[in-house]
Amino acid sequence: MGLVWFWIVAVMLVAYVVLDGFDLGVGILHLFLARTEEERQLMLRCIGPVWDGNEVWLLAGGGTLYFAFPLVYASAFSGFYLALMIVLWLLIMRGCAIELRMQIPMGVWKSFFDGLFFFSSALLAIFYGAALANVIRGVPIQPDGYFFLPLWTDWRVGPQPGILDWYTVIGGLLALVALGLHGALYVAVKTEGELQLRARKAAGHLWIALLAFTMLSLPATVIARADMLSNYRNHPMAYIIPLVVVFSLLWIRYFSRSGADRNAFVCSCVFLSVMLIGAAVGLYPRLLPATTGSRNDITAENALSGPHTLHVGLLWWSVGMVLAAGYFIFVYRMFRGKVSLGGGGYEH
Repeated sequence: MGLVWFWIVAVMLVAYVVLDGFDLGVGILHLFLARTEEERQLMLRCIGPVWDGNEVWLLAGGGTLYFAFPLVYASAFSGFYLALMIVLWLLIMRGCAIELRMQIPMGVWKSFFDGLFFFSSALLAIFYGAALANVIRGVPIQPDGYFFLPLWTDWRVGPQPGILDWYTVIGGLLALVALGLHGALYVAVKTEGELQLRARKAAGHLWIALLAFTMLSLPATVIARADMLSNYRNHPMAYIIPLVVVFSLLWIRYFSRSGADRNAFVCSCVFLSVMLIGAAVGLYPRLLPATTGSRNDITAENALSGPHTLHVGLLWWSVGMVLAAGYFIFVYRMFRGKVSLGGGGYEH
């Protein structure tokens, strides 16, 4: 059951990154792609019907982690307390920016919330990338299962790191660029005219940056955690994962340049998914590696809930996922196609 729940949690977090990732990407690019008030409204219309639903996957993933692996939930949520509070406030600010922007028809009011939308979206992407890099690098877990991380220490990877060091900064910037590209491709899918052309152009620039950061992150990961490739060596079929990463990245470029925006966006979804799956494969069975020695690692087995809890939970989780999948299919089909300023929504 440990393996099953490990991948359930991983899939839910992948779903959150792929779905809420383009929302964050739209926020990252909001100040740069839109030139007029109408275009800013269009960008908000791209995500208006779905952004809050997409964020539910973060809550569902956290709840599933708490249910299946209470030890890692308790350890991570106490050790990353400072970072989690920052993320919580950024999520609140981002929601306020989207919902309150059009409430008062004043330029300074709209400009303030435009800036807040960009600021919160960009920092969320950076913190999410840094969080994943922290998990890969490891944290200073003590024998009692707990740890504390300051925001930074000496910026080096070592037994007593901070949340931010050279490796986690690379992870944060990689996430910023990847989600920015994801958002640009989504805007290209949902819009027409000059805004669509600028989104494609931005995607081209971001693709070059993403290629550079992806190539940089691979050796950096091996330096930060030397045993990250152990599962790949033991199971050579896993090397298909980096091949899919490379090909999805190349197909993003090809489809975007040829104007096949929907195909390019699908390839971006594949890229993000497989990057995260590759990290999970490298980590398994560890959920939270320790920099204080492998004996302190929190693994899928030593953090697992009781067998009866897991079997009953699997039944109810399956029912919940069927309902959630049906809801998302309905919503995305209802709001498929290009956006416009007619018909109500986030322009009022």
